[in-house]
Amino acid sequence: MTPSDLTPEALHKLEREVERAIACRRLEFYEPYPKQRAFHAAGNLPGVVERLLIAGNQLGKTLCASAEVAMHATGRYPAWWEGKRFLEKPTIGWVAGATGATTRDNPQRLLVGEIGSWGTGMLPKADILEYKKSTHGVADSLDSLLVRHQPTGGISRVSFKSYDQGRERWQGDTLHYVWPDEEPPADIYSEGKTRVQATGGIVFMTFTPLQGMSDVVRRFLIEKPAGTHVTQMTIHDALHYTEAQRTAIIAGYPAHEREARAEGIPTMGSGRVFPVDPNAITEEPVQIPRHWPRLCGMDIGYDHPTASVWIAWDRDTDTVHVYDNYRVREQVPVFHAAAIKARGMWIPVAWPSDAFARDKGSGVAIAQQYRNLGVNMLRYRATNPPLQGKLEGSGGIGVEPGVLDMLERMQTGRFKVASHLSDWWEEFRLYHRKDGQIVKEGDDLMAATRYACMMLRFAKVQTDGVRQFVQEPYVPSDASMGVLG
Repeated sequence: MTPSDLTPEALHKLEREVERAIACRRLEFYEPYPKQRAFHAAGNLPGVVERLLIAGNQLGKTLCASAEVAMHATGRYPAWWEGKRFLEKPTIGWVAGATGATTRDNPQRLLVGEIGSWGTGMLPKADILEYKKSTHGVADSLDSLLVRHQPTGGISRVSFKSYDQGRERWQGDTLHYVWPDEEPPADIYSEGKTRVQATGGIVFMTFTPLQGMSDVVRRFLIEKPAGTHVTQMTIHDALHYTEAQRTAIIAGYPAHEREARAEGIPTMGSGRVFPVDPNAITEEPVQIPRHWPRLCGMDIGYDHPTASVWIAWDRDTDTVHVYDNYRVREQVPVFHAAAIKARGMWIPVAWPSDAFARDKGSGVAIAQQYRNLGVNMLRYRATNPPLQGKLEGSGGIGVEPGVLDMLERMQTGRFKVASHLSDWWEEFRLYHRKDGQIVKEGDDLMAATRYACMMLRFAKVQTDGVRQFVQEPYVPSDASMGVLG
């Protein structure tokens, strides 16, 4: 018998039966977007224990993590799966939201289905052995699930938690995985992370960063300790929207929340150092004319990265173009020097006042070490331009004048940054103030850019094999300026 032989009533009944069957086996039909798949795969990277999928609203982050929980609970991994696997024994995992109600309405719903239709979520209905209801007063919420682990025939347990239960309720158990959906308080996150240490387990979070630069966001985006991994998913990575829909959705968000809700960028609001639309200063990589002077700005570090930024200056329009960057931590000067020279030994390098300090081991000023390694370090430390008629160096080394100069350039269309410089853009979006003061963390490329802009007057044009000398200004004293020999 074929569908054409069926009566309309019989055909409709058959369609409903097929829909119910599919609804009870959603995991088999899960096809992640590239960013979701990358998030899954990161779970199997060497040393990675903690993962964050930081994304805008309604982009599929909770769906993504619910599929992963279903795989770890059942041991059913698709052929395309590149992430971590739990095959040797059943798993014990926690799934959590901010409150009992939000846990029920979000991760629970995606794992087991809507209220009244349990068994139609990511966990295959045939594998759910028992639903244990919660006794904490939230209607239709679950305390845990018992799930058949296919590879072993054993029983996995998925428990539901909430942040408002307090840290004490997050103690005691030994787990294979923890999934906090939406951002947890730092103490809750720390406790959840502790639960997986004994098993070599994993923690994976999914949230939209509406709380700004919180302790948890700072851990992943600025501190970046070993074992952490971040996947950022924007509205442009969510393939279920058309371009017209994306435009309308973004326009519908309040201006101060657009980056968080559409791009997964922490809300900074008035705390942002550069409250500028990134699109206004973004450009595709440009072919730099030979007559544009160039300069490199350098911020020196070890525990925090050593960073360099290369700029080209269109003097006709007084526009600064940031065209390259470099950021590496825990390396010695000879390593950084090689990277800087590879981008053009002739390009002068602006450096900060702390580079004039002497290295404890060699007794040689750090900036002088770079000069000895062949880096074209400017003779003078970076200072703001002097007022007209004033001596060079009298502009001082204050941060705010340099920042304001960069901001003015951005606002007037005289500052452009190549779109492919992902490290630079990351710092730009997170560069912020707290209590009116610029937060000096994760700002290495921003500082290097500022040094380059401060010393723009010393930028050089490349010459063909002829050394180009800069007319050095008069300096009152080496002590007041910081001068290399």
